[in-house]
Amino acid sequence: MLNDYQNQNAKLKLFTLNSNPALAEEIASNMGLELGECTVQTFSDGEIQINIEESVRGCEVFVIQSTSEPVNQNIMELLIMIDALKRASAGTINVVIPYYGYARQDRKARSREPITAKLIAGLIQSAGASRVISLDLHATQIQGFFNIPVDQLVGIPILSDYLSQKNLDDVVVVAPDHGSVKWARQLADRLKAPIAIIDKRNPTKNFAREINVVGHIKGKTAILIDDIIDTGTRVTTGTHALIENGAKEVYACCTHPVLSGMAIEKLQSSQLKELIVTNSIPLTEEKRIDKITQLTVAPLLSDAINRVFEQKSVSVLFD
Repeated sequence: MLNDYQNQNAKLKLFTLNSNPALAEEIASNMGLELGECTVQTFSDGEIQINIEESVRGCEVFVIQSTSEPVNQNIMELLIMIDALKRASAGTINVVIPYYGYARQDRKARSREPITAKLIAGLIQSAGASRVISLDLHATQIQGFFNIPVDQLVGIPILSDYLSQKNLDDVVVVAPDHGSVKWARQLADRLKAPIAIIDKRNPTKNFAREINVVGHIKGKTAILIDDIIDTGTRVTTGTHALIENGAKEVYACCTHPVLSGMAIEKLQSSQLKELIVTNSIPLTEEKRIDKITQLTVAPLLSDAINRVFEQKSVSVLFD
């Protein structure tokens, strides 16, 4: 006969879809569980079909799926999986989204623009999700786009622990623009370092773009930080500006390595010493260059899932 712990775990189910199966496997291994059985098929016309191949009736289910590239495919997989679980009488449907796509479309910057981050939140909720667990949402107000609980975990402790172990000399943490100051301040507090800001003035008709560094960086080891690195332009131009202004060497870090377009080529040819990222988004083979170090968020997500399942506080993980 199963003991109480095994009986309890029998009600906990982990599933993964196609966006980040390696991370899901690591989370399951940390928790001493097997991933649930499901298949995802794509028909010739692009339609997605999902089959859950074990009972989930009354279970507390956690679905692990980053909505990264291909963004729309991964979002549809997630929505269809939530609907399948709801129709299979799952007790609760907890969606673990390490990287929340469309998060940068969080407000109306111009007339007649959509707020797509809220649209996606509405779709996830309408499909039947009971809770969302995510990591470093680009905009904190996205939590308010849901009418279900949202736990936003933070990746900076993972990044700062790695950087602390490198014993870098005379560190200054740098925000690549004004919007990234909050990330820079959090990292600087953990590293007990000062901060600097790269101030960019948009070009006018007769003047080129102006880039200034606000803060003392001469002779220092600069660490650029952002939540997302996408095309790599901000990091590489920021690295160049810091070196030009006397920084000894430049590191960069982020939680979400989107790395689209020519990002890898830009990073490879830049003066950047090292880019530290997490595995919220998997790196394809061509993105695994020597300059990039990828850290795992599996222990953090495993702990969060355990705490939600055992009805313990998750807030301790926010620090």
